[in-house]
Amino acid sequence: QVQLVESGGGLVQAGGSLRLSCAASGRIISINAMGWYRQAPGKQRELVATITKSENANYADSVTGRFTISRDNAKNTVYLQMNSLKPEDTAVYYCNADLKTQVFRPFSDYWGQGTQVTVSS
Repeated sequence: QVQLVESGGGLVQAGGSLRLSCAASGRIISINAMGWYRQAPGKQRELVATITKSENANYADSVTGRFTISRDNAKNTVYLQMNSLKPEDTAVYYCNADLKTQVFRPFSDYWGQGTQVTVSS
């Protein structure tokens, strides 16, 4: 059984910072890309940032220059440093990992349970 557990969400004022963490645990053979997505009330889930195993990062235009994604492959953990937060960043943030649990099975997507980020104006 694989679990992705997020932490670090909370309430912050506009202009503030938060750091999200997501640790993958369980029977994991290998992890390819990891990423963060978010879903605001009444909106579809959207990509925030992704990072490959070789640490190539990709960002949504709305967060470029403010958010930084990183990972620790030894700990199966991905981070999202969020600076200069805006009220429109308010959403539930979900961790995602493309990983393999058995040698002869393909990589599959796994999701965390989500962590709430609320930015007040």
